[in-house]
Amino acid sequence: MSANQEKVIMLAKAPILWVMATLALSGSVLPAKAFDLAAPLTDPLQTLPKVIDSGAILPGDKVPTPCPIQKNFASPLALSEAVDLALCNNPQVKSYWAAIKVQAGFLGEARATYFPTLSLTKSRIRTNTSYPNSEIQSTSIHGHTSYAALTWRLFDFGGRGANHEMANHLLLAAIADHDAALQKILTAVIQAYFDAQSAKALWQAKEQNEAISKSILETALRREARGAASRGDVLQATTGLAKATLEKNRAAGNYQKALSLLVYLLGIQPQSQIVLADDLKDTEKLDTKELEAWLAIAEKSHPAIQAARARWEAAKQKVTAVRSEGLPTFDFFVNRYQNGYPGQGAMPVQTKVNTSGFTLSIPLFDGFSRTYKVRGAEAQAEQRAAELNDIEHNVSMEIVKAHADAVSSLQNLKASESLLNAAQESLASSKRKYEKGAADILEILNTQTALSDAMQERIRSLSEWRSARLRLFANTGIMGRTT
Repeated sequence: MSANQEKVIMLAKAPILWVMATLALSGSVLPAKAFDLAAPLTDPLQTLPKVIDSGAILPGDKVPTPCPIQKNFASPLALSEAVDLALCNNPQVKSYWAAIKVQAGFLGEARATYFPTLSLTKSRIRTNTSYPNSEIQSTSIHGHTSYAALTWRLFDFGGRGANHEMANHLLLAAIADHDAALQKILTAVIQAYFDAQSAKALWQAKEQNEAISKSILETALRREARGAASRGDVLQATTGLAKATLEKNRAAGNYQKALSLLVYLLGIQPQSQIVLADDLKDTEKLDTKELEAWLAIAEKSHPAIQAARARWEAAKQKVTAVRSEGLPTFDFFVNRYQNGYPGQGAMPVQTKVNTSGFTLSIPLFDGFSRTYKVRGAEAQAEQRAAELNDIEHNVSMEIVKAHADAVSSLQNLKASESLLNAAQESLASSKRKYEKGAADILEILNTQTALSDAMQERIRSLSEWRSARLRLFANTGIMGRTT
């Protein structure tokens, strides 16, 4: 006998007050929040999970996001501030948060089926009786009727237990969906912040390249004035400056577009002007965990996998619940009628009728409707199992790709640093040689182009490293505000 069936039998034998206390304090997959004596009817069956009171805490964090966030945008926006703003303002996060409360309501409905139902009806009735074609006078009676009924289902072959477990798993899925939404928003905001930082760095690099071009043009003009350089050198240097200015302006436009996307993800006013903090100091080091360890963490922690697994468990419980609908039920009832029955006219004399007993309901035939409902529920369980396998496969594939990208981008990051250092030294050497007449304008322009390319490669490598590292944490499901 299953644990749920034992629980149902125990409930059928227990006094009502003891049952109510037991259900309120035990038997839930989810931990219940503390009972509120000030508002006992707000959540009498204790269905709201603790996360509603404590707030959602991301992996690696110790406290939830401190909402609402007050930010003075005149000061630079740090990454941690951007994350907090997005998590507090994003409407998708609020929607998933409300979904937890909705599912908690369904759990309360499932728990309520273990309790007896009690109803009371009281009516004021006027009954007129006439006798056409008779000497008997018409009568008019004014009266009150009362009807009270108590019904308690004692046994149902596990249907209520299956519905309760299904509601529990769907509540777990709702919580996991909220965690997945937090991970998604967190990843999007951090990626947008990194992209904006990269666009800012590229813009600054292009400004630096423009300054170098101006310096080269000034050198060419001085040499032309001394007769040491031709007009051609000045024209080539002027062309280089114009190209550098064009690239700087284009980089500035891309930076503003990156800031606009970040503003949108933060959920703040579109006209808000933000200033990024200084470029992040990245840890140029990949976590020492092997690929298998990352995959194991995802299997255990990824909220999308947890949500899919909970829905699969709920679908299996639904099969049991649908099957039980075609099985017998056993109910206890108590009724009290005063001055007649519901729908009956007023009685000329007062009456009181009390009934009590047990009802055994046995479904015999429903045109095979139940058979197809069970088949449909079984197919839905198979569908949920396939969805779980698909999500696990996709998550694993993304982790493998992100891990390979992280390893590769880390190597490129180190190579780009060496390339940048070499290009900077080469340009400095060419400038000294050109000023002394030991090099022509083409050499210095070529080394300047090489430096610009090296700066761009450095920024690109840093962006790829940040993105790969972010995707590795995000696909594993362990992204937090302090990650």
